[in-house]
Amino acid sequence: MRTLHLVDRELRPMVEVMPTLSLTEENLPTARAGRLVLDPAPTTGSVLSRRSVPGPPGAPAVPLHVYRPAGAAGDGAAGDGAATESLPGILHLHGGGYVLRSAADFEPVHRRLVAGLRCVLISVDYRLAPETIFPGALEDCYAALRWTFEHAAELGIDPRRIGVMGESAGGGLAAALALLVRDRGVYQLAFQHLTYPMLDDRTCVRDPNPATGEFIWNRASNHFGWRSLLGREPGGDDVSPYAAAARAADLSDLPPAFVLTGALDLFVDEDIAYASRLVRAGVPTELHVHPGAIHGFDLYTGAGIAARANAERSAALKRALDRPVPS
Repeated sequence: MRTLHLVDRELRPMVEVMPTLSLTEENLPTARAGRLVLDPAPTTGSVLSRRSVPGPPGAPAVPLHVYRPAGAAGDGAAGDGAATESLPGILHLHGGGYVLRSAADFEPVHRRLVAGLRCVLISVDYRLAPETIFPGALEDCYAALRWTFEHAAELGIDPRRIGVMGESAGGGLAAALALLVRDRGVYQLAFQHLTYPMLDDRTCVRDPNPATGEFIWNRASNHFGWRSLLGREPGGDDVSPYAAAARAADLSDLPPAFVLTGALDLFVDEDIAYASRLVRAGVPTELHVHPGAIHGFDLYTGAGIAARANAERSAALKRALDRPVPS
């Protein structure tokens, strides 16, 4: 393993537990059948309900996982009218290279966030590629956001404190959704919270960073993910910024951003570049780059570096959730 010596020592066992797989059309079904190995979900502190909400025009309904803090006054998510407590809200978009995973895979993470931050979290089961190409997944996410705003009173959510978050491909979707929400002008997001986001299809065709992309999510899988999402080869001149947020020419007037990534993650260069462009566009932006960290490192909770990253993320989310959109 060429760059193993660069990986944080406490993360090296993760390389054995979560071996790198180069995704192809042939092994995608097997990869989808596998599940993330996460610490068990807490048995107290949150309540989960499942909803199916209207999708984009002509498309299927969008399944959602709706988490509320246990004991929150009035459980509007159960469908019994408006909740009596107004909480901040997070729309979560799961990772998986646009081709893998589901909302259910991240339940332990969601339950810990909801219990710790006392917020409502809604995770979207958007349609996956290659069966559904762009813009299907993004429009599913917009439909879920629309439903969240329209049902904020029922859900017990303060509509001034709704933000979007995601990791990997979910982080890419979150960044693209922030652009789409800005440009459609119907709703306002309070924040965008991006963990090692998958933002730029041009990473597939640029000169590679030799220190990145060896573990968990490699260049072959990245090429497969982008080709699956776009329905054609990545790196062309006319890729929409709503597919690859790094393509956007104008990043002004976007919600405050938090970007967390690892120095050995394949996405580190595109993540740093995007955060830098957000700063130049006047968007309040916080960037964390963890040395020795690989893709998905925050999920390996036995490592001190993962604990630090998760603490940073929770602290940033708490600040964002407490800060409503200016009137």
